[in-house]
Amino acid sequence: MGQKSIEILKQTSINIEELVEKLQKAYADECLSYIQYWEGARFPVGLMRSKLSEEMQEHAEEELKHANWLAKRIIDFGVMPIVGPHEWLKRSNCGYQEPLDSDIMTLLEQNISSERCAIEVYKQLADFTRGKDDITYKLVIKILEEEVEHEQDLEDIRNDIERG
Repeated sequence: MGQKSIEILKQTSINIEELVEKLQKAYADECLSYIQYWEGARFPVGLMRSKLSEEMQEHAEEELKHANWLAKRIIDFGVMPIVGPHEWLKRSNCGYQEPLDSDIMTLLEQNISSERCAIEVYKQLADFTRGKDDITYKLVIKILEEEVEHEQDLEDIRNDIERG
């Protein structure tokens, strides 16, 4: 991050160390979410399995994109992003729900739950940065919009299955 950017942030009431920790936790969530979607996309069983598999693969790619954006922002603060799955699990907000059951409804519920957690995390990050760190605020709003879309995509598939 450039000298002027740091100067501007220091003039606000934002706690930079706390912000970086929140970004690290969100980064851990995105890394775990990527794996959860990627694994789950490989073997759903049930009505609309092809649609869910396709949707989950798309979501996996978007979660990885989010992780890359967050990593870049963390690096902007002069900090190394969390490395390694064990550290991701320890510092994650939302955890990791192993896709051990290939039933389509189970996979849907796991991922809807994860998306809802992500929505809450990004809402809190947006509140934390609003009016203090415009760059991070815009980034988390962009990710929040995609997480809201992911939840809706999954709910739509679940509702289609339930309506039969």
